[in-house]
Amino acid sequence: MGHTVYYLLEISDWDGFRGLVERAAKALGFGLEWENGMLLLHPPCRPVEPLRLCKKCSGFVKTNLVEPCHSVYLLVLHSAASFGSVSLWED
Repeated sequence: MGHTVYYLLEISDWDGFRGLVERAAKALGFGLEWENGMLLLHPPCRPVEPLRLCKKCSGFVKTNLVEPCHSVYLLVLHSAASFGSVSLWED
């Protein structure tokens, strides 16, 4: 069993986006960490991988459709469109 979310991010208002992610993460019990200029969103769900966010990047994250973490990741990624642009697809 597996499910992966793929994304392309280009965030023009990084400070605004980061502030939203930090606030939402704290409220929802997700951990946050900075690593090499990337913001890592650590889920409380297992076996969901951390979501790596950056100003301009492509990436993927295995969610295995574990809820609520899968839906939270989709909300975070779709919210990125308010701060720049995002392309998103799943398999």
